[in-house]
Amino acid sequence: MQHIKNIIFDLGGVIINLDTNKTISEFNKLSYMPFEAIYTQASQDALFDNFDKGLISTKEFFTEIRKQIRYEGPENELLNAWNAMLLDVPEKRLDVLVKMKQNYNTFLLSNTCEPHIAAFEHDLYQHHGVKNFNDYFDEVYYSCRMGMRKPNKEIFEFVLKQNDLKPEETVFIDDSIQHVKGAGECGISAFLLPKGEEIGSFLKGLNLL
Repeated sequence: MQHIKNIIFDLGGVIINLDTNKTISEFNKLSYMPFEAIYTQASQDALFDNFDKGLISTKEFFTEIRKQIRYEGPENELLNAWNAMLLDVPEKRLDVLVKMKQNYNTFLLSNTCEPHIAAFEHDLYQHHGVKNFNDYFDEVYYSCRMGMRKPNKEIFEFVLKQNDLKPEETVFIDDSIQHVKGAGECGISAFLLPKGEEIGSFLKGLNLL
């Protein structure tokens, strides 16, 4: 892939280890209403889409969840359950990002919300001594601060246009097939990171690292 100049990375499942089943399990401990009926990695209730887009506040989000699962306990339990999916960021992945930034224009594009940003930035500081991902990429894009989310074409077109990137010179890597398809529709070379494969070895397989 000699002509590639730009790489857009997903965050959860690519840089951060992620387990959405942990969040489902934690919510199911709080309520007899099955949380998987409203949330999975592949599909979710419009409530989660709106939260990802920053269209509703954290308070509004948890108020609605409280109603949907018929939960009457403290809000911090809801927050802990919601953040349970976020695991660790291995040092070796940060090392890969440093190397990639030396040779390409690199970008982070994540569907996420403010409570998750606060949680993983806290974890980054605790374990790696860095406050956020800004130093690892040319630009960092979080859906909740953009008013749009993957897999909609508009979010990919926004990143391309804002940074004057040519789709044919750009690679996108994500762990969700629907997001890969969305990027592909914009002419970007989009790849699905197989479950369990390290981003470093995957990039080597593409001859990008």
